Order: sequence, then C-alpha cells, then structure tokens
Amino acid sequence: MTALRPERSSPWESQPGGDWDSPGGESVYRQPGEGLPGERLHDGGQHGSGQQGGGQHGGGPYGGGAERYPVQPQPDSSDTLALRVPRGAAFGAVLTDEPLAGGRAARRRAEQGRRRGARRGGGRPQVKESAGIIAVRVMGELFITLGVVMFLFVAYQLWWTNVAADSYANGTAKTLEQQWAPSGGGAGTSKAHPAYPTSISPGTKFAIIYIPKLDVMTPIAEGVDKASILDNGLVGHYTGALETAFPWAATGNFALAGHRNTHGEPFRYINRLVPGDKVVVETAYDYYTYTVTSTLAQTSPSDVSVIAPVPPESGFKGPGQYITLTTCTPEFTSTYRMAVWGKLTEDLPKSSGRKPQALQSG
Repeated sequence: MTALRPERSSPWESQPGGDWDSPGGESVYRQPGEGLPGERLHDGGQHGSGQQGGGQHGGGPYGGGAERYPVQPQPDSSDTLALRVPRGAAFGAVLTDEPLAGGRAARRRAEQGRRRGARRGGGRPQVKESAGIIAVRVMGELFITLGVVMFLFVAYQLWWTNVAADSYANGTAKTLEQQWAPSGGGAGTSKAHPAYPTSISPGTKFAIIYIPKLDVMTPIAEGVDKASILDNGLVGHYTGALETAFPWAATGNFALAGHRNTHGEPFRYINRLVPGDKVVVETAYDYYTYTVTSTLAQTSPSDVSVIAPVPPESGFKGPGQYITLTTCTPEFTSTYRMAVWGKLTEDLPKSSGRKPQALQSG
C-alpha cells in the first residue's frame, strides 16, 4: 500500500543564518563562513571586491569572504546498477552473465528467432483428444463424404445420363438414315417396296419417332427393356406378352414407352400434347403421321388396357390404326403411368420424295 508522502525540502534550501550541505547523503547545517572538507573556497580579495567586501574584483555575497561552490551529492553505486537492469528482467526473463551482442535491431532479430524456434519445436503443449471428439470428427467426415457422393449421384442422374443417352440416340438415328438412303429409282406415290417384316428381333432399331411440338427425334427399338433400350435414350415398342401392332399393320395399336426423366427423357413433356398435335413415325419406306386425339393423365402401372388394340378410355369406337405413348408420372417417380393416344391421318411413302407437312420447316 502506498501512503501519501509530504514533499521534502531541498537539502540546498537556505536556512536563516546558515546553509545546508549533504556530504555522503547526510544533511549538515553550517554557519556562515564554515567550510567542508573538499569544498573549494575562492578568495575574492585578489580579484577584486564586491559591494560589501574588499578585493580587486569583489567578494562573495557576504563580502570579503571566499566564494563557496557546493559539492553535488554523487548517486550511490546501487542506484546506478538499478538503472542498468535489462527490461526483460521486469517481466521474469532469465538474466545471464553474457552480454547481448549487437545493437537493438540485432537483439530484436534474436528474440524473433527464439520465438519461431519455439513454435516449430512444439512450444504449445499437445492435448490428447478424447474419444468423443474423435467420434464427432469421424462422423463429420462421413457426412461430408456422403454429401459429396449424393451430389455426384444427382449430377450423374440428371445431367450425365442425358448426355450419354442423347449421344447414343443421335448416333443410332444417323445409322438408320444411312441404311434407309435410297439407292435410286424414280419418285412417285407407289408402295412398291419390299414387304415389312411381321416380327422383329428384340433390341432391333426399326423406326424414328418425331414430335415436332416437343422437338423430339428418337429411334424406336423392339422391346421395352430398361437397361438396353430405355436407358440408352431410345423409345421402346411393346412386344412379347404385351405385343402391339407395327405402324404398317392394317389395324392395331402401335404402343410405345419412353423415359420421362433422365436417360434422354424423350417423353418428358408429352403431358403438353393436346388434340390436333402431330406425331410422325419414319420407317425404311414410309412416313406415318398420327394426330393426337386424347390423353389419360394418370393410371396404374398394371393397367395394360391403355395399349389394347382399341383402348377403352381412348374414345376410339372400333379397330383402326392407332398410336399410344406411355411414360411415368409424376415426374421423377414411377408411381403411375400417363397415356397419350393418336390416330393415323397420313401414310406418305418416301418414294414420293416429300416429307410430311409436320416435318417441313418454315
């Protein structure tokens, strides 16, 4: 605790009738004219006199006497040593007998080097982590990894499958067009061409479907196998136990299936088709144009009546040349099925040299 301290008068303040001196740190009162050992006395008689004393140059302030020059007290050696203590000692630094080499900049660089060395050498103590912290870290890393995997899976499903399927479908369509290229002969409306087959091997590509309103152009393959046909961006023709007619048949229902989402998604927007829209099927020798008549927004996946020769809910009254497009609904699910029906309105031979009006641009 620091108490209030009164100010001490200077040991050199004059006292009435005498002077104070402090030789050796002790205050001593002297009468006028009394000297101290080691004190220089200056005789004023030889150099003159002052106003009150004799001498050639004048005397001291008391006249005629010798002038006194007080000797200043010298600081104790312990005080001098205290002033030279390095600053680090005030903060608990360890002092050594070896002096620091160089100036202030050198000492600063040396201190910085020691600090860097402490950091590299593991100056901070290593704390052993508990099992709980390790478990939380592992779980966090697993969740991050799972999130990345899920993101990549979604990107694969929604983007890459479409890229791959579109590439495959476009290549297949070009191959078919090359196979169907005319080898010569005159133009006309005659149906004089080789007969169409009554059956086709599963997986065979035999036609191309166009939906101008939706900008769809995709090859048609025999069968509705998911891995080999639908997942490659192709449209499948119902066959086998669910056998349906070919477009060149005299009567029947040409029923097709395609993905609504991912893997090319050729039937994604068939829900936008309305009565009067056109669907064109190109084969080796003909263009078959169908006009949309009705739509079934939702039905059970097991409802095979939608692909019957005369679908009950299509509005058709008797046998004819029909087309049915089926796909999953709602989007990104396979809970239900959607169906779009159409009726053949034009059969245009390629030998005519013309394309259907629905495929003519402009």
